[in-house]
Amino acid sequence: MTAETVATLPAEPPAELLAEAEAFLTLFHTETGTPGLAGRLAQMRHEVAQTGSYTLTPAELSHGAKVAWRNSTRCVGRLYWQALEVRDLRHVSAAPDVFGHLLAHLRDAFNGGHIKPLMSVFGPGVRILNPQLIRYADDPLNADFCGLLREFGWQPRGERFEVLPLAIEAEGEVQLFDLPKNAVQEVDIWHPDYPALADLGLKWHALPVISDMSLEVGGLRFAAAPFNGWYMQTEIAARDLADADRYDALPAVARALDLDTRRERSLWRDRALLELNVAVLHSFEAAGVKLVDHHTATRHFARFEEREAQAGREVRGKWSWLIPPLSPATTPVWGRRYRAREEKPNFVRCPYAGAHGTGRS
Repeated sequence: MTAETVATLPAEPPAELLAEAEAFLTLFHTETGTPGLAGRLAQMRHEVAQTGSYTLTPAELSHGAKVAWRNSTRCVGRLYWQALEVRDLRHVSAAPDVFGHLLAHLRDAFNGGHIKPLMSVFGPGVRILNPQLIRYADDPLNADFCGLLREFGWQPRGERFEVLPLAIEAEGEVQLFDLPKNAVQEVDIWHPDYPALADLGLKWHALPVISDMSLEVGGLRFAAAPFNGWYMQTEIAARDLADADRYDALPAVARALDLDTRRERSLWRDRALLELNVAVLHSFEAAGVKLVDHHTATRHFARFEEREAQAGREVRGKWSWLIPPLSPATTPVWGRRYRAREEKPNFVRCPYAGAHGTGRS
């Protein structure tokens, strides 16, 4: 197979495939200034007539992935959509080879702490069951997924912040792969003014790589297309570590800050939440790992809106996802409203419906 192996088709009528292909190819040629649209459309129609599908060129795949990020209604970090690096790995379809490229993705995207946006697009029949490439076994959010991993033979060690193995489906079989320690970059959380917070042993991984969403471009679906940007500190400090149904760290943080937790009117939760955010920002900066604060991120989103308006495009968004969970009223997105209708290209989360086999590597 070549690097331009045909993607898996969604279950849809050929007429719909043709319509989506024509719309995307027209978008690609218009936005990139690539000549020869009429010829490319004729080539695509001929290929669909002969095979029932067609093949995106590497340039088309790359632009489609970038536009999918631009169209992501839940993402506040879309200002940098054009900076996304797309690795065309459509020729890779064996699980061990997929795993090797995922290790390269983690290494290269981390980039010594100067995190860069990266996507790896794999071939037909490949799927990554993990919601993200790096997740922890003791995070209650992952309880159901941990149960699935046990069905495939995984046995947890019972450690705090134990990194889950990758479950890769390829060639009709699910195999598990343990991530080596040097593939997972983590940051210990500490506070410059409250040394007792470091004693809580909190930490988080540096790189958020979403891995269970399909990339849909031009009527084609790529089931394995893990991608990353970088963290906003509220994702870690105001949700992952703070949510009562996640790590529920606020009571312990409040004790480390010597706050009065006997009365809600003391606002100990709010103060603990704020200082935990300060600690995460400080810890990532001290470790030399890229992280954006919610004020900067929302100002960047406002700049993204301006650029899109200049390009004649409407910014769509899900407001509840765009506002940060900390001090949202202080950010420029607070008083704005957006239409949430999805546009293609885009990302679609497809729940795992079962496997054809098990194995472990």
